[in-house]
Amino acid sequence: MTTLIRPEGQTADDLKLSRRSLGALGGLLFSGYAVAALAREAKPITTDAAGLTAETVTYAAPDGFDLPAYVARPQGSGPFPVVVVVSEIFGVHEYIRDVCRRLAKQGYAAIAPAFFNRVEDPAPLSDMQRIMQIVGAAGYEQVMGDLSATLEWASQQGWARDGKVGITGFCWGGKVVWQAAARFSAIGAGVAWYGRLAPAPDATPAQVSAGQPWPVDLADDLKAPVLGLYGGQDQGIPVASVERMRQALARAGQTGSQIVVYPDAPHGFHADYRASYAEADARDGWSKLLATFDKALKN
Repeated sequence: MTTLIRPEGQTADDLKLSRRSLGALGGLLFSGYAVAALAREAKPITTDAAGLTAETVTYAAPDGFDLPAYVARPQGSGPFPVVVVVSEIFGVHEYIRDVCRRLAKQGYAAIAPAFFNRVEDPAPLSDMQRIMQIVGAAGYEQVMGDLSATLEWASQQGWARDGKVGITGFCWGGKVVWQAAARFSAIGAGVAWYGRLAPAPDATPAQVSAGQPWPVDLADDLKAPVLGLYGGQDQGIPVASVERMRQALARAGQTGSQIVVYPDAPHGFHADYRASYAEADARDGWSKLLATFDKALKN
């Protein structure tokens, strides 16, 4: 099981939907955004599929599960560089699908596997306790197995460019980026958005064990450079843990990896459907993501 961070950016009142707020949110709810974190005043970025091929596919995971994944890529035969998109705890909802389309508009084939669907899709749920149970069931080996299946499936597609693959992820998925970059030689670059780096100072031995391997312990094993994007006001990921990761990267000689901290940004600052969204920092982080992938995957 994985130690989870409660998403920042909403209060209990945000989740009490009145008739008026339901009317305002109705279109977004029915468009497939995560119910548990959707802000009342959300005006998320929407990216159309014009010029793209966007579809949900399935392929076999190592345990035999038919793993669903959302895929968005430019129309045509390609080949296109591949980026795997790892979701937050809310699964492959509209925000993650839109991120895939944004990448596709930049010339990438983006693949977002649904890691949690063996148990239940968390996106339509409002019960955080149930969501945490679902996510907690997605252990490290299952997730790495699902990523292995994703990389294998992508390598068999005629539209996929041979060579290294990129990976990006948010919150829960940000931690997975660090883990995957230490596990798979096929990965050429990673961008981790506010993924947990180390156990909390007050973590119990069981919580420490459940969250392993922690990124702070994987610096020596990184097979590709990782760009970490973090918020200085993140209540779940203290700046001290970010500094621990920087020190681990320096000791390991991982000069290609770096961490950027946005001083005023909270957790979830890229999530444009949540109250935590910080537009300027999100846009800057996105430009850094594109620069990272363009350098590693398009040359």
